[in-house]
Formats: sequence, structure tokens, C-alpha cells
Amino acid sequence: MNKLFCSVDERFENPLFEVFDGGDFVLSSYRDIEEKRPQIQIYYPDKAQTDAARAALSAALRLVGAGDCAIEYAEMPDEDWKLSYRRHFTTERIGKRLVVRPPWEPEPSGGVAVTLDPGLAFGTGKHETTRACLEYIDEAAGEPAQSFLDMGCGSGILSIAAAKLGYRPVAGFDIDEEAVSAARENAALNGVAVDYRVFALGGGRLTLDASVEAAKGIYPDLALQGKAPPPPEKPFEPADFVVANILGPLLIAFAGEIAGYARKRLVVSGILDELYPDVLAAFAALGFAEVSRKVYGEWTTGLLERTSV
Repeated sequence: MNKLFCSVDERFENPLFEVFDGGDFVLSSYRDIEEKRPQIQIYYPDKAQTDAARAALSAALRLVGAGDCAIEYAEMPDEDWKLSYRRHFTTERIGKRLVVRPPWEPEPSGGVAVTLDPGLAFGTGKHETTRACLEYIDEAAGEPAQSFLDMGCGSGILSIAAAKLGYRPVAGFDIDEEAVSAARENAALNGVAVDYRVFALGGGRLTLDASVEAAKGIYPDLALQGKAPPPPEKPFEPADFVVANILGPLLIAFAGEIAGYARKRLVVSGILDELYPDVLAAFAALGFAEVSRKVYGEWTTGLLERTSV
């Protein structure tokens, strides 16, 4: 296993995970006890991918506003990689009922267990944005006939949790085939039925290129080549409860389409605090009002409710 790594300010940690969500490289972060800045690590199996990995990491750093950082390379024995991977993903209790655990740890007693092997897809419940979304899903569970849609499903953690908490029917999509494949495997591992598809907002425009275009108002100096959009698939029906845990600029850029999928409630996440008022304004113009918000660190997640059609 090969890796590239660099240190960044902690406020860029979650946006980087969002950019690499379900992509071709595995991203993790590590923080030494004496080190205040997290070390971002990108893993890939073939050394021939180093140039592509370096370009992707450099582009992602610019996309989230971290600028140019000193990127270093290291080669890891497979056994070291496996130990490192498992050390960073342990059982976590979230909200009142949810317990997220990897398959190599014993199932805890009590609570609603979500067993997750993230593979190449992002989403283990460790990050503030994912945690806030899970808490909202848990809090709203139990109401009758709530359908659920997971926008940018990654590992499937949010939609699988929803299915285990009783939402029906449950669906999710991602722009990356590997993420959808991982989500389907995790759903099978948990014994739940979730309709996962490869799908993109904006008629296939929700790619890394679109991320750059959407973010130019905040980061005007970006120049980046994104990957091709996925093949089009059948769109989803609107759902009672929709979670969109994607980058803040994308929530604004695709607010109209996202709102069209939300019949009643919408959770918006992946938003740095300073951008949250702009996200809120975009959805207020589309007939949504804020019910509540959760602020963890520098991240804000909002629960919105439709007030008009």
C-alpha cells in the first residue's frame, strides 16, 4: 500500500473527506497527541497511481481553500495498512439508540447496531457532519410512513441507519460506482433493503468539475479537471425525509433540485459555519424554514421543513 500525506488546519479535514467521498482513493486522517494539526493521508494500492493521487490531493486542497501544502510519500507494508485502517475505525455510540461498529468488533448489547465496512467509501460516523445527520435521523424515527433519501450515500451509513430505525422505503445515490457498490454490500451485511443507484444531480454535472464551479464564489482561483459524470439512471421519487450531506457550495448550487426531492423535511450538512447563512437563504427562497441546527466544531448541520410548495 502507498500513501501521500500532509498536515492541514483542522477546519479543512471534513471538506477533504467530502471531496474524496466514494472516489478512487482512500482518505484518512491522523492526529498525534502532541500534534494540533491533523495529518491527511491518501492511500492507493499501485505505486503507478502516485502522480494521479498527488494531483487529486493537490486539487482537493485547493478546492476546500487549504492552498498548497507540502505533500510527502511513503510506502506501507500491507499488514501495517490493515492495522492502521482498523485502528481508526472503532465502535461508536451516536444519539440515543444508534451504535456504529466495524465487522471485526463484537456487536454491543443494547441500541440499534449499524455494522459498517467502509472500504473505499467515506462514512463511519466519526466526523461531525455524519454524526449530526445520524442524530437527526434517530430523533425523527418512529413517525408513520416516512420515506427516506440519502443524497451522496458514500458507505451507506445514513440510509442503513434509517432503514434499521424503521424508515420505509429507503433509497440513496452517489456519483461513484465504488461507493454505491460498498453501500449495497453494507446494506446486505445489515439485512436491510435500500435502493442504491449511481446518480448525479444537475443532469450529471455533480462532479469534481461542478464542485469547482460551485465553489468559485468562495475560492476563485481554482483550475481543476474532474472525472466524467456517471451514466444517467432513473431519478428518484420525492421522499418525506431527505439528507444531503455534501459540500456547502454544492448545496447552494443545486438547491432547487435538492428541494424538489424533499416533501417534508430536509437535513443539510457538510457546511462550514460561515457558509451556513447562505445555505439557509438558498433553501428559504424555495419554501423551507429552519427547525433546528447542530453545531459541532466549525460545522453546522440544519434540519429544515417545507413550509410551502
